[in-house]
Amino acid sequence: MICRICGNEENNTEYDVKEMMYGTKELFPYFQCEKCGCLQITKIPSEISKYYPDDYYSYSEVNTGAINEYGKLKSYMVNLRNRYAAFGRGIIGKLICKKYPTDKFKGITKLRLNKNSTILDVGCGAGVFLSACCEQGFTNILGIDPFNSDDIEYQKGLKILKKEIYDIDGEWDLITFHHSFEHVPDQLKILQHTYEILKPGGYCMIRVPTISSYAWDYYKVNWVQLDAPRHFYLHSLESIKILANKIGMELTDFVYDSTSFQFWGSEQYLKNIPLCDENSYAKNPEKSMFSKNDILAFAKQAKSLNIENQGDQVIFYLRKPFK
Repeated sequence: MICRICGNEENNTEYDVKEMMYGTKELFPYFQCEKCGCLQITKIPSEISKYYPDDYYSYSEVNTGAINEYGKLKSYMVNLRNRYAAFGRGIIGKLICKKYPTDKFKGITKLRLNKNSTILDVGCGAGVFLSACCEQGFTNILGIDPFNSDDIEYQKGLKILKKEIYDIDGEWDLITFHHSFEHVPDQLKILQHTYEILKPGGYCMIRVPTISSYAWDYYKVNWVQLDAPRHFYLHSLESIKILANKIGMELTDFVYDSTSFQFWGSEQYLKNIPLCDENSYAKNPEKSMFSKNDILAFAKQAKSLNIENQGDQVIFYLRKPFK
């Protein structure tokens, strides 16, 4: 077993991981690199598309219209909150965001983008993130996902193309991988192309599960975010640094952003309950094994782990140097 990230082949640890999202229980061999820490599938399935059925969670289309289900006052307040989350501007929006945070713009606030910034979202599914960007007035945005059944065109000009990143050129301010990078078989190749189409000083933002976490240390093969066989790579901080350095990008920052999912999902797997089971918290919270207090406690623990840089998912910021 040779690590595809750093090339190490000594003292790597093997694991057998069950498919548990849909509950087929099919076993897939993984191994963790002794040197860089990256956990990776031993052999990438030749027909991976069969593990992405039509009801896969990222495929559902989204509503790209402006917020319309609220009254005028609440809509105004939500827009102030979202404007701060997207652009990092507005004192009132900042206060609202602190009290009522949103995941829609997770990770981009600190990048100080503007409405003309060019954003490419890779592996975006139906385009949830870009839809939120569209609502806030971003105009130069594009989503791509080769697993979609066809191109999608929403109102306000938002397009999601059934394409690979290798079909895309131009120069981008920001290229994002929101929980898609772990699904990529040739990580160095895709990151190299990302580098080539970024503007000098542009950012690649990678949001992924990480084995540099309490959840992996505690749950091991029952960790819900292993998601065999769809997740080919579960990176450590060190393995991401190695990838970035190989292509000349700099890891400028990382932010942990895990949620209660790491606990309730993994606890279900310990009891052999698939994510899509009728008794899963994901499908029927009232039929699940968890009380509201359990979920609140999980969320509190996740918040603490994020502060300690031990949550089970992280946002990496890679920057292309100025020439």
